[in-house]
Amino acid sequence: MSEQPHSSEAQDRQGEPSSDEFVPWRYPLELETDMATRDGRTLHLRPIRADDADKLEAFHSRLSWDSIYRRYFLMHPTLSLAELTHLTQVDYVDRLALVIEDGEQLVAVGRYDRYPMTTRAEVAFVVADDHQHLGLGLELLERLADAAWVRGITTFSAETMASNRDMMSVFRHSGFPVASTFSDGEISVRFPIEPTEESRERREEYRAGRN
Repeated sequence: MSEQPHSSEAQDRQGEPSSDEFVPWRYPLELETDMATRDGRTLHLRPIRADDADKLEAFHSRLSWDSIYRRYFLMHPTLSLAELTHLTQVDYVDRLALVIEDGEQLVAVGRYDRYPMTTRAEVAFVVADDHQHLGLGLELLERLADAAWVRGITTFSAETMASNRDMMSVFRHSGFPVASTFSDGEISVRFPIEPTEESRERREEYRAGRN
């Protein structure tokens, strides 16, 4: 459970969201927060920065082959300079990435990328193997959804492998009404991200171990 409350804008806004108040490329300091894991550790969550390239490269190098394959759908042992630049340089409005740090190391990364000229975005996240099953994936999804909603995005979609049970578990326990389709070993999911009391209650119940 997070130690700091979620943005009141995300909770109080009624009707369709608007991104007019957000300036591209301005670092959103308000998205920084500490979070408590299921085993009692305190980690730091924040938006990614352009100077995180080395940390992201090190994070990727520590991932298991299985985690890499489930994230990229292929064996991708290293990230190129172009990829590191693309992944760390986001405008914080149409493209946003959040990272979770344990000390100086990145241990989880989540991001959304808006489909051009729409209110839909693709979401993805990956958690270091030694930090899985601590609630980091759900925390990233919830924070990304809150940030996306107030930036004018209403729907998330994602593509994942049918074998990626951890990611599907995060979606199932997100509290959002997730619709999914299956084809050729891959699952496509889509769901609205409007914040509701019911969706938050379901996530809190899951964190408390009641689901």
